[in-house]
Amino acid sequence: MVDPLTLLAFVPAALALNLTPGADMMFCLGQGLRFGPAASVAASAGISLGGMVHVTLAGLGLGALVAAAPWAFDVIRWVGVAYLLWLAFQTLRGGRAQSDGAVPPSAFRGALVVSLTNPKVILFVLAFVPQFVVPEAGPVLLQFLIFGAVLSLGGFVINALVGIFAGGLGRKFARGGRALRWISSGIFVALAARLAVLERA
Repeated sequence: MVDPLTLLAFVPAALALNLTPGADMMFCLGQGLRFGPAASVAASAGISLGGMVHVTLAGLGLGALVAAAPWAFDVIRWVGVAYLLWLAFQTLRGGRAQSDGAVPPSAFRGALVVSLTNPKVILFVLAFVPQFVVPEAGPVLLQFLIFGAVLSLGGFVINALVGIFAGGLGRKFARGGRALRWISSGIFVALAARLAVLERA
């Protein structure tokens, strides 16, 4: 079991990382801006689930194998780039920005794919979480899952709040549907470009 003091030290470190803008936060912001607060919450849930998958794989030792294989790292990365560019294209050719509060399937599913195809998350989990894992304290996988749950819960709240705020702005500018489509599409393109130039080191 995780030592309470270790967990207490992990929480503020995890929150600081959650507050750092990244692909997950930008994706939730884009969903909130285009489709409203409910979509941003769904997207945040998808990001959090993806994070838990990464943590589980790291706890099983599979994350280290992927990170150590250059071809696997690149395959994951380019799949992510292609998916983000596809989302950008779909956004540009989409209809109204705000669909009366309806949550598009791409909110949760898209966020999950974005999280799973971001190899930076694999490297981050492998570099950050093990610092708090103590093999003598119990099953390593269980410790990974506990720390991952804390990280995912904090990320869910923070990313959802960012998206909800963006959703409020989206409602104010709902008439500018075309502009919102371009902004949202631009976010996806920027995320794709960021992922494309990502290096393993």
